[in-house]
Amino acid sequence: MRRESTDVFAASSLLFVPGGRPDRFAKARAAGAGLTVIDCEDAVPAGEKDAARRAALEAIAGDREGFALRMNGVATDAGQADLAELSATGTLPATMLVPMVESAEELTEIRNTLGERCPRLIPLIETPRGLRHALTIASADKIDAVFFGGGDFAGELGVALSWEPLLLARQQIILACAEARVPAIDVPFIHLDDVDGLAEECRRARALGFAAKAAIHPAQVEAIEAVFSPTQEEIVEAAEALAAFEQAGGRAIRHQGRMLEAPLVKHYRAIIARSQGQIHA
Repeated sequence: MRRESTDVFAASSLLFVPGGRPDRFAKARAAGAGLTVIDCEDAVPAGEKDAARRAALEAIAGDREGFALRMNGVATDAGQADLAELSATGTLPATMLVPMVESAEELTEIRNTLGERCPRLIPLIETPRGLRHALTIASADKIDAVFFGGGDFAGELGVALSWEPLLLARQQIILACAEARVPAIDVPFIHLDDVDGLAEECRRARALGFAAKAAIHPAQVEAIEAVFSPTQEEIVEAAEALAAFEQAGGRAIRHQGRMLEAPLVKHYRAIIARSQGQIHA
């Protein structure tokens, strides 16, 4: 099933901040990432989940579009507690990351629990089983993008979190997302002091087809944005193409030697959205 939504995920970078450290929320938000994700899963010990959830929802109530939430896995007790609290809270995040997704049914449970208020969802594919169901996960309702959780995936395979061992998994994620017509987000680069290594992995990920990359430290955001943000040439090309498409009444036309139709128009809209620093066009 191909996604027909007109929403365009337009963040080039996502920055994680621990849910148990509300003192860091504002600093993370100011780092300039396309989306700041308050992490209530991996970054929070079991005994601190309730406090982190409360802090996250308080921050989200004040900046719904700026802060996203990474909840706990649906199959865990913490994840069920997250859903119960989310269903009762007044303000839901605009975007929510869902870890360890292995089937589209997990996403259905979230949508059924939260109803019409359900946020846009970004499932994390972090296991071989999840990868095997990547297309059905990416094609589910409310999906904004798909995140490759390479850290846990590497652990499942018993390999290093590096480019070569995870290349095939990355390629399969890209293929599933392309068919479902949703963007793919690449795993964070964990070597905080290796600036050149981060830049190189960003270039490889973008060349492969990823639309964004996650960060685990504010200092990584600038390098990620430098690679994934559109160039001035891309912005001009997109603006001219969209103007031609609108002038043609939204019909497929020939433009600069190419057929300009819905999939390419969506790509150009995402470029413009990123250039404006927006999360959604």
